[in-house]
Amino acid sequence: MRELVLKMSVSLDGFVAGTRADSNWPLRAGTPDSAAWVFETLSGAGAHLIGHRLFEGFARLWPTSTNPMAAPMNDIPKVVFTRQATFDPTSFSAGADESPAAASWSGARVASGDLAEEINRLKHEPGGYLLAQGGVDFGRSLVHSGLIDEYRFVVLPVALGSGSGLFTELSDELDLQLISSTAFDGGAIANVYRPKS
Repeated sequence: MRELVLKMSVSLDGFVAGTRADSNWPLRAGTPDSAAWVFETLSGAGAHLIGHRLFEGFARLWPTSTNPMAAPMNDIPKVVFTRQATFDPTSFSAGADESPAAASWSGARVASGDLAEEINRLKHEPGGYLLAQGGVDFGRSLVHSGLIDEYRFVVLPVALGSGSGLFTELSDELDLQLISSTAFDGGAIANVYRPKS
């Protein structure tokens, strides 16, 4: 059975999203070693699970991007999670051409049913791990579902002072076990956790 991995960037003060729309805080500590870690995480996935708001931005950005991360972002199948039964991934395609990269986004699978049922269905399909990447609401929904097998947090050397946390409104405390910690040249640290049994 496939595992569900949640990857998020986190500030030193525990926020996964800040209040300033113009801030690029998740990118400022990027170095070649941290980029290699992210690339490996992306490349190992069997499917990208994305909330619909983040999907809209990604679908416009990645098909035409020259960033090295574009290859795994474009090549790996996508599943967009939304409560909108009529959500159409083709309406967010970047450009009129239907390049293979653009087609991978316009052809995304839409999951609009019960979150736990959709995740369990995906877990029982063949392939590599399921990689969920933000946004905040989607990440929180996954945390509350109790179906995350592994958390991969890139803790960045920045304090935001305010913002949105991933673990707000938990119904109970959540104990995690640190599996690995990798420090990068720019001061970021990748911490991998698994829920304690």
